[in-house]
Amino acid sequence: MAPHGDAIVTSYAFSKPPRLSSDGLKRTVSDMSFELTKEAIDDIKSLTTIAEVVDAKCECCGMVEECTPEYMEKVHNRFLGKWICGLCSEAVKEEMVKNGGNKEEALSSHMNTCVRFNKLDRAYPVLRQAEAMRNMLKKTRLRAASFSPRDHGLVKKGGITRSSSCIPAITKEMNAFTTTTG
Repeated sequence: MAPHGDAIVTSYAFSKPPRLSSDGLKRTVSDMSFELTKEAIDDIKSLTTIAEVVDAKCECCGMVEECTPEYMEKVHNRFLGKWICGLCSEAVKEEMVKNGGNKEEALSSHMNTCVRFNKLDRAYPVLRQAEAMRNMLKKTRLRAASFSPRDHGLVKKGGITRSSSCIPAITKEMNAFTTTTG
């Protein structure tokens, strides 16, 4: 619309642009593109072959990982002929720190834990949770008992003891205060 509300009516005529002839155009080839393709072929020839990847199943937890045969051989040698995944290997290392560096004991302990988890805990998760709560309560009960001075005979004799609560005395004073001010 125009500024004063009047409509402007005009007619537009569209025409196609003139067609250019391609008779005078010739395709050119760059020397750089030839060099790049030559380098790409040389790079492909110089690449080493990629090792075959195979699936390996952890003997502890049963998780499957893709790895090369060379890596599998390293893990076999490191963990007494057993193939274990990266998570389990870290757990075995932690277990070794706890037991003083005995790799065989740490490995068997971790494998027993994994077998127990896979057989019972996955099948009965509620039972596992109840057992964990029971163990936690046992630990806190033992810890609370070990910190109590009565358990160690460290109770002081002749100290100040409270014979009764101070709440009745406070309420008696408050009642006396309200009757005198009221």
